[in-house]
Amino acid sequence: MSTQSLRKDHKLIEKVLQALDATIKLLKDGKQIPEQILLPTIDFTQNFTDVCHHGKEEEVLFPALEKAGMPTHMGPIRMMIVDHQRTKAIAEKIQEASTKYLETSDSADLILALEVYVQHVTEHLWKENNRLFMMAEARLNHTAKDVDKNLEDVEEKKLKELGKTRSDYETLADDLEKSVSEIN
Repeated sequence: MSTQSLRKDHKLIEKVLQALDATIKLLKDGKQIPEQILLPTIDFTQNFTDVCHHGKEEEVLFPALEKAGMPTHMGPIRMMIVDHQRTKAIAEKIQEASTKYLETSDSADLILALEVYVQHVTEHLWKENNRLFMMAEARLNHTAKDVDKNLEDVEEKKLKELGKTRSDYETLADDLEKSVSEIN
């Protein structure tokens, strides 16, 4: 299946989104969120989601779909690229708001950035899981093994460039979930 690796990424991203949603609730309740939660959040949103996951889609899936006749300058692929650009911009806002929050304890910008990120990425994942990936599986059935191999190769390359492994990000997601649940 040519989207299995990407769906696995989505599960990991969804786990982090749940931790971010819990973080939003804690901030709204006036709880202090430590750097040990915010720095991994920034790492995950900027590196795993943007560099690794979006890199896999943009360097492997989208070109494979284009080769199978799906245009990249309009339609679903173009929409996904626009979404990726927006996700990156929101992740940068999270970093800026986190820095401000750690310096001033003013959580307003951080809450807003996290809310926008959670909503945007949740909607984006839904579009991919329920639309794009179904189209991909239908169109790429004959090249699924090649696409799967290419996705694995790009993931390995991107993570190596970051000095990380998939296991590092799986542990990060687990630790975020645990750390957020311990704040009360």
